[in-house]
Amino acid sequence: MGCRFKLVRVVEGFQFWAGWEGVAHDSRVLRETMNDPANNFPILPPGKYFLCDAAYTHTRRFMAPYRNVRYWLADFQNGRRPRNKEERFNLAHARLRNVIERAFGVLKSRFPILKRMSSYPFAVQRNMVIACITMHNFIRRTCISDQFLDKFNDPNASYDNAQHHVDNFEVGGGSTQADQIFMLTLREQIATQLNAINYS
Repeated sequence: MGCRFKLVRVVEGFQFWAGWEGVAHDSRVLRETMNDPANNFPILPPGKYFLCDAAYTHTRRFMAPYRNVRYWLADFQNGRRPRNKEERFNLAHARLRNVIERAFGVLKSRFPILKRMSSYPFAVQRNMVIACITMHNFIRRTCISDQFLDKFNDPNASYDNAQHHVDNFEVGGGSTQADQIFMLTLREQIATQLNAINYS
């Protein structure tokens, strides 16, 4: 039986840094991870960006959606189409982020203990996360087929694990106004191109 992993093309496996408590804000974890050279945080090639949600500052290397504009896949169901370039961009962004959310859905379904570990000491929780993700990555890389991937392989289903509505947080610690303007301009260009493709 051949492999049927639709997620493999986009997510080769989880890259993770364990050791933070769940109450730490994602942006703080990301900033600290990026700023420590020992973590070997991946540097993307030119023209590639990390997708992030609206809780993060829209800055170089991190592409956030438009704020205060429809975003979630459910917002565009039942015939509700994007009305402008910002909504069209947000729909495309949400579809791409949904692949990541689906990957987390597979991980949590495969290892339900990840949903309820609060009774274990922090060091044990950290080690369990490392073990589960390591086994998950091994299964993905060795192309072992299982029902968890099949369950989450519907690209049209929405897997929004968390919807953040918080203030902007700095990513990377060294974000400048020039970085933010660069990314805002780039997002505008992408939105305009998406809009032109869909209306031509």
